[in-house]
Amino acid sequence: MKQRIITGVIAAALFIPFVIYGGAPFALVICALAIVGFYEILKMKNISIVSIPGILGLLALLILVIPETWSTEVVQTLGYDSKLMIVYGIAALLLIYTVLVKNKMTFDEIGFILLGIFYVGLGFHYFIEARMIGLEFIVFALLVVWTTDSGAYFVGRKLGKNKLWPEISPNKTIEGFVGGIVIAVLFAIAMQMIYPFTASYLQLIIVTIVASIVGQMGDLVESAIKRHYGVKDSGNILPGHGGILDRFDSLLFVVPLLHFLHFFA
Repeated sequence: MKQRIITGVIAAALFIPFVIYGGAPFALVICALAIVGFYEILKMKNISIVSIPGILGLLALLILVIPETWSTEVVQTLGYDSKLMIVYGIAALLLIYTVLVKNKMTFDEIGFILLGIFYVGLGFHYFIEARMIGLEFIVFALLVVWTTDSGAYFVGRKLGKNKLWPEISPNKTIEGFVGGIVIAVLFAIAMQMIYPFTASYLQLIIVTIVASIVGQMGDLVESAIKRHYGVKDSGNILPGHGGILDRFDSLLFVVPLLHFLHFFA
């Protein structure tokens, strides 16, 4: 626990200034985090990021992650209508690669790479887009995820009796799941009272409940992936916390969700 707290404080001290400043420095930091996250997910499948599929996947990842204002210029320069056309082209190259290597890399592995690209790439992309819309929205997303995580942990330890999903994450409880939602709602209301940033409290409460649930599901998704591939943590870059995906698993679901709900609009 001591190592976890120390790492958390240092990581927050390094990360929060970029969140506050925003702009290109923040976007570049998020791109770097996405690269590490992509490396971590490939490693679970024993796919090297310095291989041809890894490099092509990394290129597609960065195309997805970079802000729309940057990618539009790149896409127009290349004469395409959408960056998804470039990603599709890379997907086709990856499939052709399976033929060239005579199925030494299979369709299943290429599918894993492509899903990893969208899982990691779009999650971090919307992280950048949220910050470009306004600091308050990225603060809200972080607040929901962090308070949900903390609330679920402490309520689960104090009151938890009924396992939530023991096959996926043995330590999580239903009481912790509900407690995380309640704590997130309370903190979201407090943020709205201090700095009003949305139309109504009813909208805020509904969005916070949905985001808290989806965030916890994102955490469980990452747990399910790790359990399937037999790894404890996605990486070891953050002592006591694991890897980048271990820390951003909930945000990779929550931030895109808030965009899809037009909460950032």
